[in-house]
Amino acid sequence: MQPIGLYREETKMSRPIQARRLEGLDKNVWVEFVKLAATYPAVNLGQGFPDLPPPDFVKEAFVKAVGGENIMLHQYTRVFGHPALVTILARFFGKLLGQDLDPLTNVLVTVGAYEALFCCFQALVDEGDEVILIEPYFDCYEPMVKMAGGTPVFVQLRPKAAGAGKLMSSGDWQLDPAELASRFTKRTKAIVLNSPNNPLGKVFRREEMEFIADLCVKHDVLCFSDEVYEWLVYDGKEHIRIASLPGMWDRTITIGSAGKTFSTTGWKVGWTLGPDHLLKHLRTVHQNAVYHCPTAAQEAVAQAFQRELDHYGKPDSYFVQLAQEMQQKRDWLVQSLIAGGMKPIIPEGTYFMMADYSELKSEVPDLPDSEEPYDSRFIKWMIKNKGLVAIPVSAFYGTPHKRNFDHLIRFCFVKEEATLKAADDILRRWRLEKTGP
Repeated sequence: MQPIGLYREETKMSRPIQARRLEGLDKNVWVEFVKLAATYPAVNLGQGFPDLPPPDFVKEAFVKAVGGENIMLHQYTRVFGHPALVTILARFFGKLLGQDLDPLTNVLVTVGAYEALFCCFQALVDEGDEVILIEPYFDCYEPMVKMAGGTPVFVQLRPKAAGAGKLMSSGDWQLDPAELASRFTKRTKAIVLNSPNNPLGKVFRREEMEFIADLCVKHDVLCFSDEVYEWLVYDGKEHIRIASLPGMWDRTITIGSAGKTFSTTGWKVGWTLGPDHLLKHLRTVHQNAVYHCPTAAQEAVAQAFQRELDHYGKPDSYFVQLAQEMQQKRDWLVQSLIAGGMKPIIPEGTYFMMADYSELKSEVPDLPDSEEPYDSRFIKWMIKNKGLVAIPVSAFYGTPHKRNFDHLIRFCFVKEEATLKAADDILRRWRLEKTGP
């Protein structure tokens, strides 16, 4: 008798296998470029994760959670959020939003901000609904809208020329009010707002937020506010929480991330804040998808937020110190990119920086033409030949506009000094090879 399966013939199903909602969504920029970064010896300023340690009080909270006497921290906790975490999140953000938050109904803990976004689209976007995306946008927004059966509608932040001799800032990229207003129709269900914005680093000003809020109220539209970089704001800019504006609390879901807040991206702890009449639908998706988030990580994040609540606004607050440290790293990378022949766009927030590499095209061998945007081909060449990793900005645009912005690439500067120094060496050596000694 032959072993089962030893000579099994490969057969294919005659019926379609892939669900239609996945059509055209199989490619992912992070999968591709993370693999390249691991294949070649390169300095990774591409993917947005810190290569520096989280603060000691955060690490100590996690060690205490997993090594302490409370054995229940190794077991399931409340499905919609560990009691200690939802309680402190309600206290902390309730003050910032001007709302009396109920930890059981106004807070939902998710597997990172990524799951929070997924729950928003799956729970609240239906077939035929339109969702407004502001370009450039974090790349998962578009496929998540499509998987929910919705239609993405794009509106661009457009750059305005900086003054003579000045570097462009992310604040020079603005929405056209008339263009934005025209995108709101009877089919519009939601707008996704990301401030500070990834990849641009734009921090939306109060008047910009108020204009968006007025449109949402006028057209009875929801707002999914992705605020994962809320503590990374520079140059005295102010992070405005759109849910705090008149008429917006009842129609806004605010999304946060412990990974970005405490430099612990691997913990995958995120949350949503909002009214119960919206969050109850996200809870339905959550309980039928991931069901539960790791208990010990939630406990550690709760303790970290308690520490920050006690130090809020003070010089020894981690949030204050983090922004100061990242602004210094930002300024260092600006000088490195200039020295390497690129034109950086100075971000007002986040830990990302876009740069125009057009002046370097002349020294790059002709890259095979293809449907792939030029910035993507350029970065692949840069990884293999210069040992430096970035991310193509075209990945943050819808298909109709990718080619218009493929002269830009995105760098990440939430890196330790040695990593930024290594990148600086590569860029300066590259420029030296071009100009000569």
